Amino acid sequence: MSEQVIGPKSEVLFHYSIKLEDGSAADSTKVNNKPAKLFMGDGSLTENFESCLLGLKEGDNKSFKLQPEDAFGMPNPDNIYYLDRTKFGSETPAEVGSIIAFTQPDGTELPGLIREVAGDSVTVDFNHPLAGQVVTFEVDILEVHS
Repeated sequence: MSEQVIGPKSEVLFHYSIKLEDGSAADSTKVNNKPAKLFMGDGSLTENFESCLLGLKEGDNKSFKLQPEDAFGMPNPDNIYYLDRTKFGSETPAEVGSIIAFTQPDGTELPGLIREVAGDSVTVDFNHPLAGQVVTFEVDILEVHS
C-alpha cells in the first residue's frame, strides 16, 4: 500500500495544538481526543496554512509558525460593536472578559468578547480571539485520503 501524501484535494484527519508566542496553549484537539477533519482547498483554512500541510503523510508531525494574516487575521475595527446594556440579562451579564454567543439574523451563533462596560454601553468584540497574534501550530497527521 503506497503512503498517501497530502495534496491539493486530500481529505486529512489530524490532531492540532495552537500555541501563543509565550508558549501557552490556546487550543488543542487532543484535550477531548477529537481530531479535526479538513478537505484541502475548501477555504476553511488560509492558503499559507494549507501550504504548510502539503506533502505531509500519515504519521507525520510538524510544527510551523504563522503570522496573524496567515492564521486568524488581523483584528477588524468593524467587528467591534457597542450594545445597550439592556440587551444583557441575568443569564448573560455584561462582564468584561465574558464570551457570549449572539444569535445572528440567519440563526447562526457568533461569539463575542466583552471588552468594556461603561454606563449603559457595552463594547463587544466579534474578532476571533486569536486575531492579530502570531501562533504556532503543531499537527499530527492521522489519515490522508486522496
